[in-house]
Amino acid sequence: MSSSEPSGAVDVRTYEVRTYGCQMNVHDSERLSGLLEEAGYVRAPDGSDGDADVVVFNTCAVRENADNRLYGNLGRLAPMKTRRPGMQIAVGGCLAQKDRDTIVKKAPWVDVVFGTHNIGKLPVLLERARVQEEAQVEIAESLEAFPSTLPTRRESAYAAWVSISVGCNNTCTFCIVPALRGKEKDRRSGEILAEIEALVGEGVSEITLLGQNVNAYGSDIGDREAFGKLLRACGSVEGLERVRFTSPHPRDFTDDVIAAMAETPNVMPQLHMPMQSGSDTVLKAMRRSYRQERYLGIIEKVRAAIPHAAITTDIIVGFPGETEEDFEQTLHAVREARFAQAFTFQYSKRPGTPAATMENQIPKEVVQARYERLVAVQEEISWEENKKQVGRTLDLMVAEGEGRKDGATHRLSGRAPDNRLVHFTKPDREVRPGDVVTVEITYAAPHHLLAEGAVLDVRPTRAGDAWQKRNAAQAAKPAGVMLGLPRIGAPQPLPVAAASGCGCD
Repeated sequence: MSSSEPSGAVDVRTYEVRTYGCQMNVHDSERLSGLLEEAGYVRAPDGSDGDADVVVFNTCAVRENADNRLYGNLGRLAPMKTRRPGMQIAVGGCLAQKDRDTIVKKAPWVDVVFGTHNIGKLPVLLERARVQEEAQVEIAESLEAFPSTLPTRRESAYAAWVSISVGCNNTCTFCIVPALRGKEKDRRSGEILAEIEALVGEGVSEITLLGQNVNAYGSDIGDREAFGKLLRACGSVEGLERVRFTSPHPRDFTDDVIAAMAETPNVMPQLHMPMQSGSDTVLKAMRRSYRQERYLGIIEKVRAAIPHAAITTDIIVGFPGETEEDFEQTLHAVREARFAQAFTFQYSKRPGTPAATMENQIPKEVVQARYERLVAVQEEISWEENKKQVGRTLDLMVAEGEGRKDGATHRLSGRAPDNRLVHFTKPDREVRPGDVVTVEITYAAPHHLLAEGAVLDVRPTRAGDAWQKRNAAQAAKPAGVMLGLPRIGAPQPLPVAAASGCGCD
């Protein structure tokens, strides 16, 4: 505190959270932000790029070169920390759970390392590191409390993630997530619905049910139909307009879930279901519990029940032992499934996974060539499928920040019920994120649609009101609000009502 400050003034402590990886990590970062704000920190302005009192890295161990990326970013912050007394750096998430003490050894200027099971301890660990002037490494081996009981600073006023489970019981040979997030643990359905109802009461109109293996929900209680029942229960929540979920596993995709999707009006006609490979041989080596025929059979049933459903997937190219014939089977499956989009990944070794030590690792140049062939096939299919949308009249939920060129093109962006991204002509009347507009699709590109004509209808919503209220509140905050230093001790858990994922599902 400078001598020019008035007596009794308290420094504002700012924070920045950087997130890598899956939707589960994104939602965990919302909780980390909520914890820090409850402890008295203020979010640093966008674009701070490390110019904050506390910088938190929420890491991923699944993506390629995740550790190199982390240590590169930590290295760039080291001189900044030297110049800024009192600055703290924390590393959490899957890579922290995996590497533990290695992080502090490689980057001794890190103050706190915490894992996936104890994110609620972050404010306490920061305070302890500050008082003791030494790094705090605390990795819980099992979940201490379901994370949805923690305070949350949600990034959107109109759409929200809702975790229904954490962890995973699968043993896919390319995936390290079960070792880092533990066995599956389900929330009680009453707690989930209470959180959803509270969110809707705050103005949220779209929720995404989130789990590492979301449709295995109910395994804790032995109810194989629990997920379908949960979808139907979401249909009875008044004011909840859109329900989505990610990511399901084909092994657990049962007919009752398809029926629930088709028969529950607010469950959107969208399905993201990772295929990973179209080859039965590769699927067996991956330890995936389905084969191509089973996967395509699910797609066929979904399309029969929900004709306009947009289906997307994840695919790994170049898994150890993958032959040209195996890869051709993947191309065949892609052509049969006709995905709206596919998130394609080149296989790379993940230390600690069985696949990393398998024989017949595929040369990089072969993987690259197959990857490019797959992308070309999928791009063509995506474009053809999007062209089928031209002439359709769709209701879009207006989105915030989804169209990078919207300012230059005088357009806004929104999401169709099937989650396709649509850029539309900005109407004369006010339209807010969360509001719903009706448009006619006039043009299709592989990754988006255009509605170039006049907007047919604008429906203001409670979600739009919530977005406007949040923005007004943020604009009204005076610069340099004095919230005080973080208090010592664990934050009091909020009621559940106030309160994934990886490309490996």
